[in-house]
Amino acid sequence: MNVTEAVASRRSVRMFTDQPVELATIRRVLDTARWAASGCNFQPWEAAVVTGESLKQLQAKIIENGPQKPEYDWTAPEQEDAYKSRLHAVGAGMFGAMGIARDDKEARLKAMGRNATSFDAPCVMFTYFPRFMKEPQWSDTGMWLQTVALLLREEGLDSCYQEAMAMYADTIRDHLGLDHERYMLFCGMAIGYRDAQAPLNNYERERVPLDEHVSFHGFE
Repeated sequence: MNVTEAVASRRSVRMFTDQPVELATIRRVLDTARWAASGCNFQPWEAAVVTGESLKQLQAKIIENGPQKPEYDWTAPEQEDAYKSRLHAVGAGMFGAMGIARDDKEARLKAMGRNATSFDAPCVMFTYFPRFMKEPQWSDTGMWLQTVALLLREEGLDSCYQEAMAMYADTIRDHLGLDHERYMLFCGMAIGYRDAQAPLNNYERERVPLDEHVSFHGFE
């Protein structure tokens, strides 16, 4: 698989098979991802990959303890209609694929609740970094996560980024033995093999046309 194929076929997968992710595979992916770019070569990201009984125990704690107030806000773009419409579009595609009506609030909440168990993925990676890291290092961590996602595609695996895991930061830090004062829990990443037949993994995605968000200058 070349890079273009990996980019085009990557999507947020929310229905996985029960096929386990082999340690050798995930180590190979993450060993290669070490070469992702970062400003000043700080390499600010840290992560823990959890599967098996340890993951089951953590998810039981997440469900028992419930959500907390997130440590950062990912909803700010909703204050402008252009961005809000993109959120509504992906929501319509996702809930439509599950056959959930717009006014069925109970079913929507139940569907969103699957975030707590990372959509039943067999493996989840939790990414964190020291709290003193600033916006450039957050950006670097995002580049690393994108690199991981594309390398997973090369291995035939899929993923789903989960900022929602920030709502369970205290529970996750406790389970991983992380210092609450030192570490910001950035996100989770569900990892596994996609259920290719699931409508939720096949609804049509939308992207902004290139010329709507990129301009070109000085070309002949």
